[in-house]
Amino acid sequence: MGTMLFVREGRGLTPTPAGQVLVHRATTVLAEAEAALQDVRLAAQGITGRLVVTFAGSGINGPLGAALGRVRRELPRVHLQLEESFNDAEMSTGVLEGRFDLAVQRLPMRDARLSTQVWWREPLTLFLPAGHPLAYPSEPAPLAALGQIPLVIWPRDVSPRSYDEIIALCHGAGIAPQISAEGRSVQTLLALVAAKFGAAVLADSHRALRRIGVTPRPLAGTSTTLHLVWRSDDTNPLVERLRTVLTHVTDATTPADNPNAMGPTSTTDATGTTDASGSTALTDGSGAARPASSTPARQTRQRGVRRQGR
Repeated sequence: MGTMLFVREGRGLTPTPAGQVLVHRATTVLAEAEAALQDVRLAAQGITGRLVVTFAGSGINGPLGAALGRVRRELPRVHLQLEESFNDAEMSTGVLEGRFDLAVQRLPMRDARLSTQVWWREPLTLFLPAGHPLAYPSEPAPLAALGQIPLVIWPRDVSPRSYDEIIALCHGAGIAPQISAEGRSVQTLLALVAAKFGAAVLADSHRALRRIGVTPRPLAGTSTTLHLVWRSDDTNPLVERLRTVLTHVTDATTPADNPNAMGPTSTTDATGTTDASGSTALTDGSGAARPASSTPARQTRQRGVRRQGR
């Protein structure tokens, strides 16, 4: 190094001032190397690292909130970055492109490179202006109710699959929907309902928002499903650990807090978008929604975890 680092004194060596600097830095480097090795081992075991998760806006009002709390407790050394989205296509595309490690979404894209798992199922609910005649009965509303009040709905450019799902419900019931207004967020949709523009069809979990001036009433015979979506070739052990924790949450969840919740389910249909028991809105290969009544029975029994594709 071009300078004296140690001097011999008796049987030992004493570092010179330059040597003391080297000893200090070497100690730090060795400690950092040991820490780096430990981090690599923990990452390989799925204990530490970083995950980017995108989720449907409605999911956070259901079991996802509790699930994320459990993830934080069980994986305290994992940094979770969360991104809310209302566009199913963008979420699936983000997973494919590697921008997201996992998506929690309702209508995943059909793609052989994606794997999906049905995670949670709940009714679709008609959110009505308080005081409207349809809001009085306590039992689920028939689909015919969609033709008895104008609808406030997502713009198709914001959430095309949710839009198509609602339109399919109407068409399946022989109804030509009357759309009175559009909203680009749940809060906007519910505000329009409270202002008596019409009713909104949303996942039942949105009742947790308790919007003043809005009365929720489940739609009979309908359901919507949350899926876990990840890349089929993803070998990151953290993704598997995350899916395991999330699955344990819904396995242990009961519908006691919300009598309308259907809870977790282990089946998917051939499109990977909904469960056929009680569901009235599915999607075809193009992603457009259609009534479940047109789905052959042979398509309704599939495994809960599978790869997408033909």
